Amino acid sequence: MDEPKKKRITDEKTALIKAEQFCAYQERSQQEVREKLYDMGMYPTGVESVISQLITSNFLNEERFAKAYAQGKFRMNGWGRIKIKQGLKFKRVPEKLINKALQLLDGDEYLSVLQKIMEKKQRQIHDTDTFKRRYKLQQYAMSRGFESDLINEVLKASEL
Repeated sequence: MDEPKKKRITDEKTALIKAEQFCAYQERSQQEVREKLYDMGMYPTGVESVISQLITSNFLNEERFAKAYAQGKFRMNGWGRIKIKQGLKFKRVPEKLINKALQLLDGDEYLSVLQKIMEKKQRQIHDTDTFKRRYKLQQYAMSRGFESDLINEVLKASEL
């Protein structure tokens, strides 16, 4: 059976209303909105017109998106700065805004999250060899996007 074809939206007003609803639900990057509009079947000139209207009406704000993304991924998912930065780059957020968003992450809270993540992981590692256990902890924390110097600092400070 053939899937029914999606109705193409080429009308800018209809696309703008759909895009406003899309942006009102949660903060979005320009790239996410652009992809959504292309999925709807919009043409490039119409897409850029709708995006500029969304920016003008403050439905779309890259700085606000970057800050919300960084805070959310850090607090909810326990991501480190490196992974957050990669995620924002993937969403094509400008470097200047990425740095601004990362500066908002509280240093003390950042270290305590890293500490908690490593303590939790340490309880799951049943290796008796100290070097192997520390290596696994380090690899895990790096995969979560934390910086290696901070990981080593936490490992030295707490005999994990």
